[in-house]
Amino acid sequence: MEENIGTGSGEDTNSNNSTNTGASAPSSGGSNFNPGEIRKRNIAYKMRIGDILKGRPTNTPEGKFMYLEMGDRHVVRINVLANCVDKFNSEGEKKYLSITVDDASGQIRLKVFGDEVENFKDVNAGDTLQIIGNVREWNGEVYMIPEVIKKVDPRWLLVRKLEIQNSRRNMPQAENGSNDLKNSVMDKIKNAEVDGGIDTEALKMDTEANPELIDKEIKTLLEEGLIYEPRPGRLRYLG
Repeated sequence: MEENIGTGSGEDTNSNNSTNTGASAPSSGGSNFNPGEIRKRNIAYKMRIGDILKGRPTNTPEGKFMYLEMGDRHVVRINVLANCVDKFNSEGEKKYLSITVDDASGQIRLKVFGDEVENFKDVNAGDTLQIIGNVREWNGEVYMIPEVIKKVDPRWLLVRKLEIQNSRRNMPQAENGSNDLKNSVMDKIKNAEVDGGIDTEALKMDTEANPELIDKEIKTLLEEGLIYEPRPGRLRYLG
């Protein structure tokens, strides 16, 4: 189930998007030329928040944000699935809305200004959201200006994680091999004992590794008798 909360212009007054999106300007012969009419919309890359925060902001010589440099990609527009964990709404003379979202790999703020606030006021803490918008950087903080926000089923978080990680042909393994991943999985299961264990899907969402490798480590820990399943999909430490 999806609920379209709202759409916005995707712009604020703090920074400008000057990225060249590949559109070529026509010759100067046309007296009614409007650059906005031929400007291509930037690709909205599907990304995890943790990866976004690793990007390197690139500015113009005047100091205006242009894009995030991520490998060989210049990222301006992104598509994120995450949970809303905090919301701040200022309804004074200058309307302002801040929404903090978390996808288990990191947190990022969505910032909305002026009349655009009305488009996103129905977002609440606990909502799982699909967000499409422009990435920005201001005073050292990378954030998003949303264009579209939709409420979605929380299960889409794992689907998105799988989708992104399966698209990475050369996805890095844990720095010191499978032992680090095994220890990480074991620690998360141990720490969850206070809550009566942890669901397998939650463990996969909270672990930065390929879900297939996580499944392999879970199977190994079960076979070694270090953990057990009180019911399918629930893991507990056998201490």
